[in-house]
Amino acid sequence: MGAALSRFIVCLYVCTLGACVSVDAPPPAEIALAASEVQGEEDAAARIRADIAWLADDAREGRETGTQGYRDAADYVAARMAGLGLEPGAKGRWMQEVPFVEGSPVLDAASLSVTSPDGALRKLESLKDFIIYPSLAADAFSIMQAPAVFIGFGVHAPEFGYDDFADVDVNGKVVVYFSGVPDVFDSESRAHFNSNSTKTKEASARGAIGAIILTTAESEKRTPWERQVRNPSYSIMSWRWPDGRVDTSGPNIKATVVLHPEKASQLFEGASFSYEAARAAADGEGDPVGGFDLAARVSITGAMKRRNLSSPNVVGLIPGADPILKNQYVILTAHLDHIGVNDRLVDEGEDGINNGAMDNATGVATMLEAGRRFMEDGAPKRSVVIVAVTAEEKGLLGADYFAHFPTIGRGEMIANVNLDMPVMLHEFTDVIAFGAERSSIGRVMKAALEEVGIALAPDPVPQLGVFTRSDHYRFVEQGVPSIFLWTGFANGGEEKFWDFYKHHYHKPSDDISQPILYDDLARFAEVNYIIARAIADAPEKPAWNEGDFFGDLFAK
Repeated sequence: MGAALSRFIVCLYVCTLGACVSVDAPPPAEIALAASEVQGEEDAAARIRADIAWLADDAREGRETGTQGYRDAADYVAARMAGLGLEPGAKGRWMQEVPFVEGSPVLDAASLSVTSPDGALRKLESLKDFIIYPSLAADAFSIMQAPAVFIGFGVHAPEFGYDDFADVDVNGKVVVYFSGVPDVFDSESRAHFNSNSTKTKEASARGAIGAIILTTAESEKRTPWERQVRNPSYSIMSWRWPDGRVDTSGPNIKATVVLHPEKASQLFEGASFSYEAARAAADGEGDPVGGFDLAARVSITGAMKRRNLSSPNVVGLIPGADPILKNQYVILTAHLDHIGVNDRLVDEGEDGINNGAMDNATGVATMLEAGRRFMEDGAPKRSVVIVAVTAEEKGLLGADYFAHFPTIGRGEMIANVNLDMPVMLHEFTDVIAFGAERSSIGRVMKAALEEVGIALAPDPVPQLGVFTRSDHYRFVEQGVPSIFLWTGFANGGEEKFWDFYKHHYHKPSDDISQPILYDDLARFAEVNYIIARAIADAPEKPAWNEGDFFGDLFAK
């Protein structure tokens, strides 16, 4: 009976909604069978629990991007989508393969030297005095005797009356700036401008060729130097454009260097302001000094050991029923990847598999349940695309690739509803809705919450900059109004959240043994479904609120 059931699911995987299409190779029989068994569960909580248990099992080895464990998880999700009756959503396939480049720095190739105005050459010591983050765009780079320019925090925000690039020329130079941002932003715009990718993108657009980051008292407290250099053989990843180019935030920036604070004064010798004056201003203890040319010149070299790989987004489609509105698409996302295996713990004989039950098997499971509700209630007016994205843990990369190359032909993405790490360890009575107040989605969301009797709470952790740290933000950057719900802090939620964050987040203990409340996850799936359904059936597509910062910044 098991073999027959497996063959049935394989067939269902290939022929959905009564129409055979050209799709990926069917999943292994054991994966198809596991998906079919979950499909047979009678209630939402049981289905969600079974999905999480399978995705977070040790056999998935932490679902790291590019691994077999992740590939198996992708096959499972595709089989579940097929069982629900979704159509393959990636141009007749379930998988949108994302081409990646992964790289690790060649430590012996890293060098940094500063030439003072009198011609004295000072060579600094790697990892003791600095750490280099080379661009993934090339195997090696060299910046020799380049002029340098100080640009405050490296923030260009004229809409807030602030611009560190005013009155300075960075073309062909290495920019030097402090980590952090000035105290002129709200929490979400602050997170945007605090991002180093935002800073390097602006500097690169103006012709800068390298960047040196100086630390503030706040950043040193948050990330002491010992922690900054603790993992010098780190790996980073980015996706490739169809022409083979590596996507980087600042194409002209060959490398970014973080400099030890005790060595920073060397850059300011002979300049119009001292390092001490610039640092005091950055720490909020002195008058602003503005941007200015530095008299020192810098030389930086480095190299990356790179390799190409691919990992898929899993894409399911629910075609819209309205002949006109069906060409508008509501995108549901949840990241399928996690952080893999901690080899150090394994070598020490401990459990090193980061199972990622809460992060983000819960999100994927609730997204699948929302997909089931769409199929149960009949086709919406607009089309709905359900995407389990890859490489979120590498920098929201799978979502970024899909947002750049959506599998919807000439259709229009009108909204994104994102599910990421619902920490379901308490009976939630409120939710936090990141992004809802920025567009007309907010009104839809409030109506949905009233329908199910759930309160709306303000962001309780603005210091985390959550709005810019999950996959929905990659859609925001393409001008798509988005919403991302978290369970709130009422009814014991705050204690449960911080306990998870401090003791289980990105650790092997984030597994199925946690006391996850599956009935509440089913309620959470229902809330997200109601919101997505209302967007899909609304007479008008979502619109950014007038004067919204992100709408004005990114809307096409």
